[in-house]
Amino acid sequence: MRWLSVLLAMLWLGLSAPAVAEISRDEHSFAHLDEVRIRHVFLDLDVDFERKRLSGFAELQLDWHKPAARTLDLDTRELTIERVLASDGQGHWKQAPFALAPKHPAFGRQLTIRLSQQAPKVRVYYHTSPRASGLQWLEPVQTLGKKLPFMFSQAQAIHARSFVPLQDTPAVRFTYDARITAPAGIRVVMSANNDPAATGQGGYRFNMPQAIPSYLLAIAAGDLAYKAMGPRSGVYTEPGRLDAAAKEFEDTETMIDATEKLYGPYRWGRYDLLILPPSFPFGGMENPRLSFITPTVIAGDKSLTSLIAHELAHSWSGNLVTNASWRDLWLNESFTSYVENRIVEAVYGVEQARAQQVVGQHELLEEIKALPEIDQHLVLTLAGRDPDDAFSGVPYTKGEWMLRMLEQRFGREKFDAVIRDWFDGHAFQSVGTDEFLAFFGKRLFDQAGAAMTRAEVDEWLYRPGIPTHAQPSQSPLLERIDAALKAFIAGGDAATLNAKVWTTGEWLHFLNGLPDDLKAEKLAELDAQYKLTGTGNGEIAFRFYLAGIRADYAPMRAALKAHLIGIGRRKLMVPLWTELAKTAGNKSWALEVYAVARPGYHPIAQGTVDAILGYRPR
Repeated sequence: MRWLSVLLAMLWLGLSAPAVAEISRDEHSFAHLDEVRIRHVFLDLDVDFERKRLSGFAELQLDWHKPAARTLDLDTRELTIERVLASDGQGHWKQAPFALAPKHPAFGRQLTIRLSQQAPKVRVYYHTSPRASGLQWLEPVQTLGKKLPFMFSQAQAIHARSFVPLQDTPAVRFTYDARITAPAGIRVVMSANNDPAATGQGGYRFNMPQAIPSYLLAIAAGDLAYKAMGPRSGVYTEPGRLDAAAKEFEDTETMIDATEKLYGPYRWGRYDLLILPPSFPFGGMENPRLSFITPTVIAGDKSLTSLIAHELAHSWSGNLVTNASWRDLWLNESFTSYVENRIVEAVYGVEQARAQQVVGQHELLEEIKALPEIDQHLVLTLAGRDPDDAFSGVPYTKGEWMLRMLEQRFGREKFDAVIRDWFDGHAFQSVGTDEFLAFFGKRLFDQAGAAMTRAEVDEWLYRPGIPTHAQPSQSPLLERIDAALKAFIAGGDAATLNAKVWTTGEWLHFLNGLPDDLKAEKLAELDAQYKLTGTGNGEIAFRFYLAGIRADYAPMRAALKAHLIGIGRRKLMVPLWTELAKTAGNKSWALEVYAVARPGYHPIAQGTVDAILGYRPR
């Protein structure tokens, strides 16, 4: 009880808890981690497209920590629990009583299994709901090939509990095996070892020997083909997209080599990509061994491949060294964003990396203007909130900015050595901000006469906004774009921009700088000269359409509608819905479009846009 009172006092004061091994509860999980933890999971599931559900059982291998404990509490969301069996360790299984608690609006339902003795293994037989928040089921017409259905998962932050009953917290890491059956013609892949030659006869079989947290458990099934891109990298996607994807991401192996030179060996065996249908709600998801990627980054010129660098960087930051709770999401995303930019610099050059920094910092400063102060901290307050609320530009770009300040103050060579030691010393562990402060403090900012002080670091971690001592990144390339933008806004001709030779980064910086009150006539000039309406580059399209909504630029409405219906990636459509909702006329039009778009969106995206538009599903 003394430990619990100390922990509660620390949480009340806003301090991080001690080492993760001592944490007994995660505020977003029903599990009692001081009593028992899952060590290994075996899944035996059937993919049923007709009923839109996974069904079978999850076998959980357990490590018990308290001799008197006889209860296993798991996280679930809209799962139908059919029965539970407990092993006696001698090969015999016995029915175990269980109960589901009332539904929590953010966290689902607690599954409590009562045991007569500490079972080494428990089997939970269940099936998922067609409304599972972590699964999306697509009809053939919603796919590229139009012939076979498609299903994919998205477990981060706490959506794994909607398709597997488990301890859904990043504080718990487990290995897993699986046998997954699916209809003929459907290939199944998972965040594990995937065999391109597997036929699926008797079920697809998977093994993940490295321990992962639940949010990295992933599955997809559909009409998938495979093409190698290097000795340890390849791409899975629908056959009609395969060659384009393999060509776009052919630098993946080079990225792996570059990251290993910086931060040590890649420890996950293979690094493959799964290119999903455009309804995938995120740019990418760093599922180990198989990153899930949106097709919206296939621009034809490798201009958006920094996203691959980001997901690859997670193989060191996030997947290897994981935030122990979602309040410390910054530990995953800040380091990953920093490593991503170092990969871009190593593969594509300093100028592109600096331009990426400038664009990211500019967009963060704009985003912060609309964020509550409580969500501008790196260390977040999430008690009682859905951890999906943690995701903004803050844990990504503000944290990267802080790490870049440490690099500048202490020197790149010294900082690189500390980061590499951080990854090596905490490999396959879940950690919190206290571990960061102790580790980096001892080596950097707690030393006498340190070039950056603990007080300055705390300002980044625990205060809103960007500290006044922050040094913005500079890009001579984008400074030229700033000059062109200023001339254009002042009345200059669009033709004189010479923008046909601009990179995507230059276009993004230019479009981000357009004033909110820009007249439709100026957008028409840009459009006539550079054919921005209907562009296949989703990043450029999103920013141009945002400017078009503000300027009431009618000629792009049809393309905007197609964009909103065809792309479910939240980054590329949520700001558009938000802008449309600001006026009655635009909101009325948006609701008509959303009625068409919504069935093709992932449940996570549906929830976001429903709230923006005040849409109530029938």
